[in-house]
Amino acid sequence: MILIVYATTEGQTRKVARFCADELAGMGEGVELLPAAEARAEDTDTRAYDALILAGSVHAGRYQSDLVDFARTHAGGLNTARTLFLSVSLAAAGEDPDDWKGLEEGVSRFTAKTGWTPGRVVHVAGAFRFSEYDFFKSWAMRWIAAQKDQEIDPHKDKEYTDWGALRAELRAWRDG
Repeated sequence: MILIVYATTEGQTRKVARFCADELAGMGEGVELLPAAEARAEDTDTRAYDALILAGSVHAGRYQSDLVDFARTHAGGLNTARTLFLSVSLAAAGEDPDDWKGLEEGVSRFTAKTGWTPGRVVHVAGAFRFSEYDFFKSWAMRWIAAQKDQEIDPHKDKEYTDWGALRAELRAWRDG
């Protein structure tokens, strides 16, 4: 049985987690999918699972507090299990070395803060979710897109997640 614990802000990480659950189930794995807030509240016993996947999105260099709390609370069990950390971000959609350095630094801060060292880390490209943004966040995201020369329509969501690449990473982790 594989436990997938995720935290999402606008919904793309939930979509990534659901995709992983569906893919693993299609491979014959038993899967449980839980939002980090619920997993923490239920005092989940990570030792009851064969493997665990944690998924969270990066916003201003930080992950959601519920995911941080879950990883910190369960670091002992996570560190002895087969684990995968899916870090979802718009920066992972690009090739800017500074952005990638920032992603690696964000994971380093996360591991230092939680005490959990993931068995494998995969950076997953996220999405512009304009349908979920308020006025100010929409404006900020349009500015970010312009800085990266991304053509976007602020009235439509734009997804960068490479589902085929994620499927391959998931299979490699499962079979590894």
